[in-house]
Amino acid sequence: MRCFRRRREGRTDYRLRFRLLKSGKPRLVARVSLNHVRAQVVEFHPRGDRVRASAFSGELREFGWKGGTSNTPAAYLVGLMCGLRARKGGVEECVLDVGLHDPVPSSRVFAVLKGALDAGLRIPHSEEMLPGEERIRGEHIASYAQRLKEEGGYERRFSEYLKRGLPPEELPRHFEEVKKELMERLGG
Repeated sequence: MRCFRRRREGRTDYRLRFRLLKSGKPRLVARVSLNHVRAQVVEFHPRGDRVRASAFSGELREFGWKGGTSNTPAAYLVGLMCGLRARKGGVEECVLDVGLHDPVPSSRVFAVLKGALDAGLRIPHSEEMLPGEERIRGEHIASYAQRLKEEGGYERRFSEYLKRGLPPEELPRHFEEVKKELMERLGG
């Protein structure tokens, strides 16, 4: 039984993929791992899908990002970066492909979607699935850091942030700076 190896491995839901491909639009593929976020705008072609635009959370360092590479603010910035690149490549509209991720409201895959929407892509969605502005800016991380500072465990929990020179309480301000830099450099 050689057919559908990716289904047996639990890597592809072919029914969902077929429904997405029937739309005839490119897909915004959002993938989140423990350490990174990736977004790609992909078009179907019979000999293999073609990537029209992509963004990876590791690229955020080029724009001055000192925060984590797999949190909600990073996911939003990756979606924004991918959306701006897709717009430059002539893509105006696409559909969201979250793969095998469960569609949980306000999750990181929907932060990627929000970033792509803010870049100007038209993507069908439900507003209640998108994270709030305060979550996208990282205010929840900043308030958690402030609480840990008072209760203890701050340095241990945020050691990577501190090593990079970013106190986590300043994440919302830093997010706005990096977003502005991204918009200027990518022509948003």
